[in-house]
Amino acid sequence: MKKFLLVEDSSIVVKIIKHINKSNAGFPFDIATSFAEAKEHIQNNGADAYLVAVVDLNLPDAPDGEVVDYTIAEKIPTIVLTGNYDEEKREKMLEKRIVDYVVKESRFSYEYVIKLIKRLEKNQHIKILVADDSKMSRRYIQQQLETHLYQVHTADDGDTALEALEQHPDIKLLITDYNMPRMNGFDLVKNIRKEVSKNELVIIGLSGEGDGKLTAKFIKNGANDFLNKPFSHEEFHCRILHNIENLEHSQTLKYLAFHDFVTGLPNKQKFFLDGNKELEKAVSQSTPVSVALLSVDQMHNIQDKHGLDAPDITMRNLTTLLPKAFNRFQYARINDSDVAILMAGLSLEQAAKLVDGFRELVEDHIVMIDEFSFNFTVSAGITENNNNSLIELLKNADNRLYLARENGENQVWFED
Repeated sequence: MKKFLLVEDSSIVVKIIKHINKSNAGFPFDIATSFAEAKEHIQNNGADAYLVAVVDLNLPDAPDGEVVDYTIAEKIPTIVLTGNYDEEKREKMLEKRIVDYVVKESRFSYEYVIKLIKRLEKNQHIKILVADDSKMSRRYIQQQLETHLYQVHTADDGDTALEALEQHPDIKLLITDYNMPRMNGFDLVKNIRKEVSKNELVIIGLSGEGDGKLTAKFIKNGANDFLNKPFSHEEFHCRILHNIENLEHSQTLKYLAFHDFVTGLPNKQKFFLDGNKELEKAVSQSTPVSVALLSVDQMHNIQDKHGLDAPDITMRNLTTLLPKAFNRFQYARINDSDVAILMAGLSLEQAAKLVDGFRELVEDHIVMIDEFSFNFTVSAGITENNNNSLIELLKNADNRLYLARENGENQVWFED
Protein backbone atom coordinates (compact mmCIF):
# COMPACT_ATOMS: atom_id res chain seq x y z
CA MET A 1 0.00 0.00 0.00
CA LYS A 2 1.39 3.40 -1.01
CA LYS A 3 1.41 6.21 1.55
CA PHE A 4 0.11 9.74 1.27
CA LEU A 5 1.88 12.99 2.03
CA LEU A 6 0.10 15.44 4.33
CA VAL A 7 1.44 18.99 4.03
CA GLU A 8 -0.25 21.06 6.74
CA ASP A 9 1.07 23.54 9.31
CA SER A 10 -1.96 23.36 11.63
CA SER A 11 -1.38 20.82 14.41
CA ILE A 12 -5.15 20.60 15.00
CA VAL A 13 -5.88 19.70 11.37
CA VAL A 14 -3.04 17.15 11.39
CA LYS A 15 -4.44 15.58 14.56
CA ILE A 16 -7.96 15.32 13.09
CA ILE A 17 -6.77 13.77 9.82
CA LYS A 18 -4.53 11.30 11.70
CA HIS A 19 -7.49 10.19 13.82
CA ILE A 20 -9.91 9.83 10.90
CA ASN A 21 -7.33 7.97 8.82
CA LYS A 22 -6.59 5.57 11.69
CA SER A 23 -10.31 4.90 12.27
CA ASN A 24 -11.41 4.60 8.63
CA ALA A 25 -8.52 3.67 6.37
CA GLY A 26 -5.16 3.06 8.03
CA PHE A 27 -3.04 4.46 5.21
CA PRO A 28 0.62 5.06 6.04
CA PHE A 29 1.54 8.72 5.61
CA ASP A 30 4.26 11.32 6.06
CA ILE A 31 3.67 14.74 7.61
CA ALA A 32 5.28 17.96 6.46
CA THR A 33 4.53 21.27 8.20
CA SER A 34 6.19 23.40 5.53
CA PHE A 35 6.99 23.51 1.82
CA ALA A 36 10.64 22.80 2.65
CA GLU A 37 9.74 19.65 4.61
CA ALA A 38 7.45 18.48 1.81
CA LYS A 39 10.28 18.80 -0.72
CA GLU A 40 12.60 16.93 1.64
CA HIS A 41 10.16 14.01 1.98
CA ILE A 42 9.65 13.76 -1.78
CA GLN A 43 13.37 14.03 -2.56
CA ASN A 44 14.27 11.41 0.06
CA ASN A 45 11.50 8.92 -0.73
CA GLY A 46 10.82 9.60 -4.41
CA ALA A 47 7.53 10.85 -5.85
CA ASP A 48 6.46 7.27 -6.65
CA ALA A 49 6.28 6.51 -2.92
CA TYR A 50 3.15 8.64 -2.63
CA LEU A 51 -0.34 7.77 -3.78
CA VAL A 52 -1.48 11.35 -3.27
CA ALA A 53 -0.44 14.60 -1.60
CA VAL A 54 -2.91 16.44 0.64
CA VAL A 55 -1.60 20.00 0.78
CA ASP A 56 -2.55 23.22 2.51
CA LEU A 57 -2.83 26.03 -0.02
CA ASN A 58 -1.29 28.63 2.31
CA LEU A 59 1.90 27.69 4.15
CA PRO A 60 4.29 30.08 5.92
CA ASP A 61 7.02 29.40 3.34
CA ALA A 62 4.57 28.98 0.42
CA PRO A 63 1.74 31.52 0.89
CA ASP A 64 0.57 31.44 -2.72
CA GLY A 65 0.16 27.71 -3.23
CA GLU A 66 3.70 27.03 -4.48
CA VAL A 67 3.58 23.58 -2.89
CA VAL A 68 0.70 22.64 -5.23
CA ASP A 69 2.79 23.51 -8.28
CA TYR A 70 5.63 21.43 -6.88
CA THR A 71 3.62 18.25 -6.15
CA ILE A 72 1.91 18.45 -9.55
CA ALA A 73 5.29 18.92 -11.26
CA GLU A 74 6.42 15.77 -9.44
CA LYS A 75 3.35 13.98 -10.90
CA ILE A 76 1.81 13.33 -7.49
CA PRO A 77 -2.03 13.53 -7.52
CA THR A 78 -2.88 16.48 -5.30
CA ILE A 79 -5.82 17.31 -3.03
CA VAL A 80 -5.82 20.98 -2.03
CA LEU A 81 -6.92 22.07 1.45
CA THR A 82 -7.86 25.69 2.09
CA GLY A 83 -9.30 27.64 5.00
CA ASN A 84 -11.40 29.92 2.80
CA TYR A 85 -13.51 29.35 -0.28
CA ASP A 86 -12.39 31.54 -3.16
CA GLU A 87 -14.04 30.88 -6.53
CA GLU A 88 -11.21 32.45 -8.51
CA LYS A 89 -8.54 30.41 -6.70
CA ARG A 90 -10.64 27.28 -6.99
CA GLU A 91 -10.92 27.65 -10.77
CA LYS A 92 -7.20 28.34 -10.99
CA MET A 93 -6.40 25.20 -8.98
CA LEU A 94 -8.75 23.00 -11.02
CA GLU A 95 -7.01 24.16 -14.20
CA LYS A 96 -3.82 22.70 -12.75
CA ARG A 97 -5.44 19.24 -12.74
CA ILE A 98 -5.67 18.78 -9.00
CA VAL A 99 -7.82 15.92 -7.69
CA ASP A 100 -10.09 18.20 -5.66
CA TYR A 101 -10.34 21.49 -3.79
CA VAL A 102 -11.55 21.03 -0.20
CA VAL A 103 -12.49 23.81 2.21
CA LYS A 104 -11.54 23.15 5.85
CA GLU A 105 -15.02 23.76 7.25
CA SER A 106 -15.64 20.86 9.63
CA ARG A 107 -14.77 17.27 10.46
CA PHE A 108 -16.80 16.19 7.42
CA SER A 109 -14.28 17.94 5.16
CA TYR A 110 -11.48 15.76 6.52
CA GLU A 111 -13.61 12.63 6.37
CA TYR A 112 -14.19 13.46 2.70
CA VAL A 113 -10.42 13.74 2.16
CA ILE A 114 -9.81 10.26 3.60
CA LYS A 115 -12.71 8.86 1.58
CA LEU A 116 -11.18 10.42 -1.53
CA ILE A 117 -7.80 8.84 -0.79
CA LYS A 118 -9.48 5.44 -0.41
CA ARG A 119 -11.21 6.03 -3.74
CA LEU A 120 -7.93 6.89 -5.46
CA GLU A 121 -6.37 3.69 -4.13
CA LYS A 122 -9.23 1.68 -5.67
CA ASN A 123 -9.15 3.64 -8.93
CA GLN A 124 -5.66 2.35 -9.73
CA HIS A 125 -7.24 -1.03 -10.50
CA ILE A 126 -10.17 0.26 -12.60
CA LYS A 127 -9.96 0.41 -16.39
CA ILE A 128 -11.98 2.98 -18.35
CA LEU A 129 -12.36 3.24 -22.12
CA VAL A 130 -12.91 6.63 -23.78
CA ALA A 131 -14.37 6.54 -27.32
CA ASP A 132 -14.41 9.91 -29.08
CA ASP A 133 -13.35 10.92 -32.59
CA SER A 134 -12.16 14.33 -31.36
CA LYS A 135 -8.52 14.04 -30.33
CA MET A 136 -8.79 17.15 -28.15
CA SER A 137 -11.91 15.92 -26.34
CA ARG A 138 -10.48 12.42 -25.95
CA ARG A 139 -7.25 13.79 -24.49
CA TYR A 140 -9.09 16.12 -22.09
CA ILE A 141 -11.25 13.29 -20.71
CA GLN A 142 -8.22 11.01 -20.46
CA GLN A 143 -6.34 13.62 -18.43
CA GLN A 144 -9.31 14.12 -16.09
CA LEU A 145 -9.53 10.39 -15.45
CA GLU A 146 -5.79 9.86 -15.05
CA THR A 147 -5.72 12.64 -12.45
CA HIS A 148 -7.97 10.35 -10.40
CA LEU A 149 -5.63 7.40 -11.12
CA TYR A 150 -7.92 5.39 -13.40
CA GLN A 151 -6.28 3.20 -16.06
CA VAL A 152 -7.44 4.77 -19.32
CA HIS A 153 -7.73 3.26 -22.80
CA THR A 154 -8.86 5.30 -25.81
CA ALA A 155 -10.59 4.70 -29.15
CA ASP A 156 -11.41 7.11 -31.99
CA ASP A 157 -14.53 5.30 -33.23
CA GLY A 158 -17.02 2.57 -32.35
CA ASP A 159 -15.21 -0.24 -34.17
CA THR A 160 -11.95 0.50 -32.37
CA ALA A 161 -13.85 0.65 -29.07
CA LEU A 162 -15.28 -2.85 -29.64
CA GLU A 163 -11.77 -4.14 -30.37
CA ALA A 164 -10.48 -2.54 -27.16
CA LEU A 165 -13.27 -4.17 -25.12
CA GLU A 166 -12.43 -7.54 -26.64
CA GLN A 167 -8.74 -7.12 -25.82
CA HIS A 168 -9.46 -5.81 -22.30
CA PRO A 169 -12.59 -7.57 -20.98
CA ASP A 170 -11.88 -6.18 -17.50
CA ILE A 171 -12.75 -2.61 -18.59
CA LYS A 172 -15.43 -1.42 -16.15
CA LEU A 173 -16.64 1.81 -17.72
CA LEU A 174 -17.04 3.17 -21.25
CA ILE A 175 -17.43 6.86 -22.03
CA THR A 176 -18.61 7.23 -25.62
CA ASP A 177 -19.37 10.22 -27.83
CA TYR A 178 -22.43 10.13 -30.09
CA ASN A 179 -20.94 11.45 -33.35
CA MET A 180 -18.18 9.10 -34.50
CA PRO A 181 -17.20 7.74 -37.94
CA ARG A 182 -17.89 4.13 -39.01
CA MET A 183 -19.97 3.36 -35.90
CA ASN A 184 -21.72 6.04 -33.84
CA GLY A 185 -22.32 5.97 -30.10
CA PHE A 186 -25.85 4.54 -30.35
CA ASP A 187 -24.77 1.59 -32.47
CA LEU A 188 -21.76 1.00 -30.22
CA VAL A 189 -23.98 0.81 -27.13
CA LYS A 190 -26.47 -1.51 -28.86
CA ASN A 191 -23.67 -3.84 -30.00
CA ILE A 192 -22.17 -4.00 -26.51
CA ARG A 193 -25.48 -4.63 -24.76
CA LYS A 194 -26.07 -7.74 -26.87
CA GLU A 195 -23.27 -9.38 -24.86
CA VAL A 196 -22.59 -7.31 -21.74
CA SER A 197 -25.11 -6.19 -19.11
CA LYS A 198 -25.29 -2.90 -17.19
CA ASN A 199 -24.07 -4.74 -14.09
CA GLU A 200 -20.86 -5.73 -15.87
CA LEU A 201 -19.98 -2.58 -17.82
CA VAL A 202 -21.10 0.99 -17.18
CA ILE A 203 -21.67 3.11 -20.30
CA ILE A 204 -21.88 6.90 -20.19
CA GLY A 205 -22.96 8.67 -23.39
CA LEU A 206 -21.57 12.05 -24.46
CA SER A 207 -22.67 14.69 -26.92
CA GLY A 208 -22.06 18.35 -27.61
CA GLU A 209 -25.25 18.78 -29.60
CA GLY A 210 -27.35 19.82 -26.61
CA ASP A 211 -30.39 17.86 -27.78
CA GLY A 212 -32.36 16.54 -24.81
CA LYS A 213 -33.64 13.67 -26.95
CA LEU A 214 -30.13 12.23 -27.16
CA THR A 215 -30.15 11.52 -23.43
CA ALA A 216 -33.29 9.39 -23.72
CA LYS A 217 -31.97 7.63 -26.83
CA PHE A 218 -28.69 6.71 -25.15
CA ILE A 219 -30.44 5.45 -22.01
CA LYS A 220 -33.02 3.46 -24.02
CA ASN A 221 -30.25 1.85 -26.06
CA GLY A 222 -28.53 0.60 -22.90
CA ALA A 223 -26.36 3.42 -21.54
CA ASN A 224 -26.29 3.89 -17.77
CA ASP A 225 -25.91 7.67 -17.91
CA PHE A 226 -25.40 10.67 -20.19
CA LEU A 227 -23.35 13.89 -20.11
CA ASN A 228 -23.67 16.99 -22.26
CA LYS A 229 -20.43 18.61 -23.43
CA PRO A 230 -19.00 20.88 -22.15
CA PHE A 231 -19.28 19.69 -18.55
CA SER A 232 -17.80 21.00 -15.32
CA HIS A 233 -14.98 19.28 -13.42
CA GLU A 234 -17.31 18.46 -10.51
CA GLU A 235 -20.16 17.16 -12.66
CA PHE A 236 -17.85 14.88 -14.62
CA HIS A 237 -16.19 13.32 -11.59
CA CYS A 238 -19.44 13.05 -9.62
CA ARG A 239 -21.06 11.14 -12.49
CA ILE A 240 -18.04 8.85 -12.89
CA LEU A 241 -17.87 8.17 -9.16
CA HIS A 242 -21.63 7.60 -8.85
CA ASN A 243 -21.64 5.05 -11.66
CA ILE A 244 -18.47 3.27 -10.51
CA GLU A 245 -19.83 2.96 -6.95
CA ASN A 246 -23.15 1.63 -8.25
CA LEU A 247 -21.27 -0.97 -10.29
CA GLU A 248 -19.15 -1.96 -7.29
CA HIS A 249 -22.25 -2.26 -5.11
CA SER A 250 -23.96 -4.45 -7.70
CA GLN A 251 -20.89 -6.66 -8.04
CA THR A 252 -20.56 -6.95 -4.25
CA LEU A 253 -24.16 -8.13 -3.99
CA LYS A 254 -23.55 -10.63 -6.79
CA TYR A 255 -20.41 -11.92 -5.04
CA LEU A 256 -22.27 -12.33 -1.74
CA ALA A 257 -25.09 -14.19 -3.51
CA PHE A 258 -22.70 -16.75 -4.97
CA HIS A 259 -20.03 -17.15 -2.27
CA ASP A 260 -19.86 -18.61 1.20
CA PHE A 261 -19.53 -15.92 3.87
CA VAL A 262 -17.16 -17.86 6.14
CA THR A 263 -14.63 -19.20 3.63
CA GLY A 264 -15.12 -17.08 0.53
CA LEU A 265 -15.56 -20.28 -1.50
CA PRO A 266 -18.21 -20.43 -4.23
CA ASN A 267 -21.50 -21.71 -2.79
CA LYS A 268 -23.91 -24.41 -3.94
CA GLN A 269 -25.77 -22.04 -6.27
CA LYS A 270 -22.56 -21.02 -7.99
CA PHE A 271 -21.40 -24.62 -8.25
CA PHE A 272 -24.55 -25.68 -10.09
CA LEU A 273 -24.56 -22.56 -12.27
CA ASP A 274 -20.97 -23.03 -13.48
CA GLY A 275 -20.86 -26.80 -13.09
CA ASN A 276 -23.77 -27.47 -15.43
CA LYS A 277 -22.07 -25.37 -18.12
CA GLU A 278 -18.79 -27.23 -17.61
CA LEU A 279 -20.51 -30.61 -17.69
CA GLU A 280 -22.39 -29.72 -20.88
CA LYS A 281 -19.16 -28.57 -22.52
CA ALA A 282 -17.31 -31.74 -21.49
CA VAL A 283 -20.09 -33.98 -22.82
CA SER A 284 -20.10 -32.15 -26.17
CA GLN A 285 -16.34 -32.71 -26.45
CA SER A 286 -16.48 -36.35 -25.20
CA THR A 287 -14.27 -35.37 -22.26
CA PRO A 288 -14.38 -37.44 -19.05
CA VAL A 289 -15.77 -35.72 -15.95
CA SER A 290 -15.41 -36.83 -12.35
CA VAL A 291 -17.15 -35.32 -9.34
CA ALA A 292 -15.96 -35.62 -5.75
CA LEU A 293 -17.75 -34.82 -2.53
CA LEU A 294 -15.20 -34.18 0.19
CA SER A 295 -16.10 -33.80 3.86
CA VAL A 296 -14.27 -32.96 7.08
CA ASP A 297 -14.38 -35.93 9.45
CA GLN A 298 -15.76 -35.61 12.98
CA MET A 299 -16.65 -31.91 12.74
CA HIS A 300 -18.86 -32.16 15.84
CA ASN A 301 -15.95 -33.54 17.85
CA ILE A 302 -13.73 -30.72 16.59
CA GLN A 303 -16.28 -28.23 17.91
CA ASP A 304 -16.68 -30.02 21.24
CA LYS A 305 -12.91 -30.18 21.82
CA HIS A 306 -11.79 -26.82 20.44
CA GLY A 307 -14.76 -24.46 20.76
CA LEU A 308 -17.60 -22.96 18.74
CA ASP A 309 -15.28 -21.19 16.31
CA ALA A 310 -13.29 -24.33 15.51
CA PRO A 311 -15.50 -25.59 12.62
CA ASP A 312 -15.25 -22.24 10.81
CA ILE A 313 -11.50 -22.06 11.40
CA THR A 314 -11.13 -25.64 10.16
CA MET A 315 -13.07 -24.86 6.98
CA ARG A 316 -10.97 -21.76 6.37
CA ASN A 317 -7.83 -23.88 6.74
CA LEU A 318 -9.26 -26.40 4.28
CA THR A 319 -9.98 -23.53 1.88
CA THR A 320 -6.32 -22.48 1.85
CA LEU A 321 -5.31 -26.04 0.87
CA LEU A 322 -7.83 -26.61 -1.94
CA PRO A 323 -5.98 -24.60 -4.65
CA LYS A 324 -2.85 -26.72 -4.14
CA ALA A 325 -4.64 -29.71 -5.67
CA PHE A 326 -7.70 -28.34 -7.48
CA ASN A 327 -6.69 -24.93 -8.79
CA ARG A 328 -7.79 -25.71 -12.37
CA PHE A 329 -11.11 -27.26 -11.34
CA GLN A 330 -14.41 -25.97 -10.01
CA TYR A 331 -15.10 -26.45 -6.34
CA ALA A 332 -17.58 -25.04 -3.83
CA ARG A 333 -18.72 -25.34 -0.24
CA ILE A 334 -22.16 -26.89 -0.48
CA ASN A 335 -22.95 -27.28 3.22
CA ASP A 336 -21.33 -27.02 6.66
CA SER A 337 -18.47 -29.47 6.22
CA ASP A 338 -18.73 -30.58 2.57
CA VAL A 339 -16.92 -29.38 -0.54
CA ALA A 340 -17.95 -30.48 -4.04
CA ILE A 341 -15.29 -30.68 -6.78
CA LEU A 342 -15.96 -31.01 -10.51
CA MET A 343 -12.91 -32.33 -12.38
CA ALA A 344 -13.39 -32.03 -16.14
CA GLY A 345 -10.79 -34.00 -18.07
CA LEU A 346 -10.08 -36.57 -15.35
CA SER A 347 -11.17 -40.20 -15.38
CA LEU A 348 -12.38 -41.82 -12.16
CA GLU A 349 -8.96 -43.33 -11.45
CA GLN A 350 -7.13 -40.06 -12.12
CA ALA A 351 -9.54 -38.13 -9.91
CA ALA A 352 -9.22 -40.70 -7.12
CA LYS A 353 -5.44 -40.39 -7.20
CA LEU A 354 -5.61 -36.59 -7.05
CA VAL A 355 -8.16 -36.53 -4.23
CA ASP A 356 -6.24 -39.11 -2.21
CA GLY A 357 -3.11 -36.99 -2.52
CA PHE A 358 -5.10 -34.07 -1.20
CA ARG A 359 -6.38 -36.22 1.69
CA GLU A 360 -2.76 -36.89 2.68
CA LEU A 361 -1.97 -33.18 2.44
CA VAL A 362 -4.85 -32.37 4.81
CA GLU A 363 -3.79 -35.08 7.24
CA ASP A 364 -0.38 -33.42 7.66
CA HIS A 365 -1.80 -29.92 8.04
CA ILE A 366 -1.86 -28.29 11.49
CA VAL A 367 -4.65 -25.94 12.57
CA MET A 368 -3.77 -23.27 15.14
CA ILE A 369 -6.35 -21.72 17.48
CA ASP A 370 -4.66 -19.34 19.90
CA GLU A 371 -1.97 -21.45 21.61
CA PHE A 372 -3.66 -24.76 20.75
CA SER A 373 -3.07 -26.89 17.65
CA PHE A 374 -4.78 -29.91 16.14
CA ASN A 375 -5.01 -31.99 12.98
CA PHE A 376 -8.11 -32.99 11.07
CA THR A 377 -8.88 -35.46 8.29
CA VAL A 378 -11.22 -35.64 5.32
CA SER A 379 -13.13 -38.39 3.57
CA ALA A 380 -14.32 -38.31 -0.03
CA GLY A 381 -16.62 -40.07 -2.44
CA ILE A 382 -15.95 -39.86 -6.19
CA THR A 383 -18.02 -40.74 -9.23
CA GLU A 384 -17.55 -40.46 -13.00
CA ASN A 385 -20.04 -39.06 -15.49
CA ASN A 386 -22.05 -41.60 -17.45
CA ASN A 387 -24.70 -39.43 -19.09
CA ASN A 388 -25.70 -38.12 -15.67
CA SER A 389 -26.95 -34.74 -14.56
CA LEU A 390 -24.80 -32.80 -12.11
CA ILE A 391 -27.23 -33.42 -9.27
CA GLU A 392 -27.13 -37.18 -10.01
CA LEU A 393 -23.34 -37.10 -9.95
CA LEU A 394 -23.38 -35.37 -6.57
CA LYS A 395 -25.82 -37.96 -5.20
CA ASN A 396 -23.57 -40.79 -6.42
CA ALA A 397 -20.54 -39.11 -4.88
CA ASP A 398 -22.47 -38.64 -1.63
CA ASN A 399 -23.32 -42.35 -1.54
CA ARG A 400 -19.62 -43.20 -1.85
CA LEU A 401 -18.73 -40.61 0.78
CA TYR A 402 -21.10 -42.44 3.12
CA LEU A 403 -19.22 -45.69 2.43
CA ALA A 404 -15.90 -43.97 3.13
CA ARG A 405 -17.19 -42.81 6.50
CA GLU A 406 -18.74 -46.17 7.35
CA ASN A 407 -15.43 -47.87 6.64
CA GLY A 408 -13.33 -45.80 9.01
CA GLU A 409 -13.09 -42.25 7.59
CA ASN A 410 -9.91 -40.53 6.35
CA GLN A 411 -10.19 -42.32 3.02
CA VAL A 412 -11.33 -41.92 -0.59
CA TRP A 413 -14.08 -44.19 -1.92
CA PHE A 414 -14.76 -44.50 -5.64
CA GLU A 415 -16.51 -47.87 -5.89
CA ASP A 416 -20.03 -48.91 -4.88
